[in-house]
Amino acid sequence: MDISNTTLDGVFLITPRRFADERGYFSESWNRDALRNAGLELPEFVQDNHSLSRKAGTLRGLHFQAPPFAQGKLVRCGRGALFDVAVDIRKGSPSYGAWFGTELSEENGKQLWVPPGFLHGFITRADNTEVLYKCTAFYNTESDGAVRWDSCGINWGHHTPLLSAKDEAAPALADFNSPFEMGAA
Repeated sequence: MDISNTTLDGVFLITPRRFADERGYFSESWNRDALRNAGLELPEFVQDNHSLSRKAGTLRGLHFQAPPFAQGKLVRCGRGALFDVAVDIRKGSPSYGAWFGTELSEENGKQLWVPPGFLHGFITRADNTEVLYKCTAFYNTESDGAVRWDSCGINWGHHTPLLSAKDEAAPALADFNSPFEMGAA
C-alpha cells in the first residue's frame, strides 16, 4: 500500500496495490497489517456504508458526527468518479477551516482517510457513482451535523450541484460552532 500525507495533518491518501491482467484486477482495499507495516495505524471500523449517486454533479456534504459518536471514514470509489473533500473543524487547529480534496475513481483505486474532527463531502464526476466507506463509529441521528457546501472556499468544479434539503439548509462555516477541539480524544 502506498500512503501519502496530505496538506491536512491526520488526513491520508491511501492507494492499495492492484494486480491486473486481461480479466481485470484484484486489490485488497483494506488490510490492517499492510497499513501497520507502512506506518499507519487506523482505529477499528464498525460500519460500512455504500452510496449511489445517479447523476454527475450530486454533492453530498459537508457532514460530520459530533462526539461521542464522531466518525473517522476510509472512503473509496467503487464505480465512477468523485471529488472527495475533508475540512478541518478542530477548534485550536492551525489549519481550522482548511480543506483538502482529491479525485477518487474506480480507475485510480485511491482512498481517503478522514479522521474525526473533519467535515467530509464529495461531488460526483460521473453518473451512477458508487462510494464505499468504512466508519469508526455507528451512525447516530442526534450527532449528525452539516456545514454548507459553499462556505469553505472549496472549488467543487460545479456551480449548481444536486443537493439534499439537509445540505442546502446547513449553516455556513462562519456561523458554525464546532464540537471538536484540537488534541481532544
